[in-house]
Amino acid sequence: MIKDTSFLHVLEQVLSDSCSKEVSRLREKERDLKTQLQRQEQTIHRIKERNHEPRTQREKQPEDSNYTDCSEVFRSGLRSSGFYRIRSGISSSPVTVYCDMSGGGGWSVIQRRTDGSQTFNRSWEEYKIGFGDFESEMGEFWLGNDNLHFLTAQGNYTLRINLEDFDGHQRYAEYRDFRVGDEQEQYRLSFGAYVGTAGDALSGQFEVGAASWASHQGANFSTYDRDNDNYKGNCAEEDQGGWWFNKCHSAHLNGRYYPRGHYSARTDDGIVWFPWRGWWYSLKTVVMEIRPSGFRMDTGDDPNSVQARPSS
Repeated sequence: MIKDTSFLHVLEQVLSDSCSKEVSRLREKERDLKTQLQRQEQTIHRIKERNHEPRTQREKQPEDSNYTDCSEVFRSGLRSSGFYRIRSGISSSPVTVYCDMSGGGGWSVIQRRTDGSQTFNRSWEEYKIGFGDFESEMGEFWLGNDNLHFLTAQGNYTLRINLEDFDGHQRYAEYRDFRVGDEQEQYRLSFGAYVGTAGDALSGQFEVGAASWASHQGANFSTYDRDNDNYKGNCAEEDQGGWWFNKCHSAHLNGRYYPRGHYSARTDDGIVWFPWRGWWYSLKTVVMEIRPSGFRMDTGDDPNSVQARPSS
């Protein structure tokens, strides 16, 4: 029998390509499973540590208090960092918020990333109302886009972002006049002047010409099920987290948590602050917090801080 060698060659090539794709798929699945296992181990370790920690006496919040943010909690004399109930001036319902009383005190924490225990690839509705761990001292959460709007509509607020990498290095970025629009405005982001040590990722001014695609100024919020970015695809779907995307980002603090910092993936979907560690390094710890811009600084520092505050 005469063999059709050309047909056999094509068949071998097809089988080889198919096998290579399957191997790649399995390897990616293996990486995902290892990451999930590491997150579970970190969560178990964190729970064990918390169970062995001595319980500290918390300051009791008066039940009839109507604090509009954590700066008012601080001014009332409550100086311990922790969860408090506040009610913004335009919100009909109170909300639980973590008040960071370090760094002068009075910071309302709107986002925290510490260990990857919470997924931030969430729907529009989940980002609208907020999600995460609102009980643990170092739990991960997003306060909710409605709450961000209610808080920042009260006046001029400063946004402070505290960043830490896996080598223990810390940086910060502050933006004055931080404001988030309402849902009809797609929770549009606006902010003013930058100061800090991490680099100005939000305005995209880190290199000439980058602002047209990298700036987050005026960006609408996007999630995998609500695409409001300026990109031909869906940034939130590709980069696995809700955020104020342009085409797509130079900062993405709600990305996927990678437990070793450096990572490789199809897209730059980690916890990214480009001017400091680039697109292919995912940060270990992030805290986003706001405070009225005219708040008077206090030199005292509470030991129950969100994290060790970077030096200015």
